[in-house]
Amino acid sequence: MKCLIIDDNEIARSMLAELAKQVKDLNVLAECSSAMEAYNYIQDNQVDLFFLDIEMPEMTGLELTKNLGDCCPVIIFTTSKKEYAAEAFELNVADYLIKPVVPARFIQAVSRARDILNSQKEDIKMTAEEFIFIRDTNIVRRLKIDDILYAEALGDYVKLHTTDKMYAIHNTLKSVEERLPAQTFLRIHRSFIIAINKIDTVQDGGVVILKKFLPVADSYRKTLNQRMNVL
Repeated sequence: MKCLIIDDNEIARSMLAELAKQVKDLNVLAECSSAMEAYNYIQDNQVDLFFLDIEMPEMTGLELTKNLGDCCPVIIFTTSKKEYAAEAFELNVADYLIKPVVPARFIQAVSRARDILNSQKEDIKMTAEEFIFIRDTNIVRRLKIDDILYAEALGDYVKLHTTDKMYAIHNTLKSVEERLPAQTFLRIHRSFIIAINKIDTVQDGGVVILKKFLPVADSYRKTLNQRMNVL
């Protein structure tokens, strides 16, 4: 993982660099003393991960993260203050480390970042052994694709329903649809995506999956009938 260490404190940068050297797949590309320096660096270089201080002059770590938007690398915040944690996790960062950073927490944070990066690079193909990564209550969790029965939109969240559990993730149904294999999953309603091979019955304008009735909108009905290949 190609990473930057961004902190206006030289000692703090050195301590993180020393920890990073002990992790085999971490490659520290540079140490930056300001958020602006980091911003300029990634204009010309591919970076996977930021170890990012929050309180810095001119531009804070929070401000940098917000300004980078969708092109933002995976973020691990490193700070001596606990009060920024809630705002930080709203930005979907991998972790939030309190200084001085101890090795055990550093490794845990790097593992979370690694899982996120792996999920972003994963080419999803439909086999029983393949999976996606989801963020479940600030924990990145691996979920087998074949376990998903259907996805349900609910406000700013999407519920992923499996046989024995439901996971609520902060995302859009469109984004989830793009991540799931199209050969197995189908949108049947503005609020529902289903796994076609999990359908038990089709009746009364909808489908039933594990005793749950899910409506099929008229605009999706023809496609559903074609995909089911009814004899």
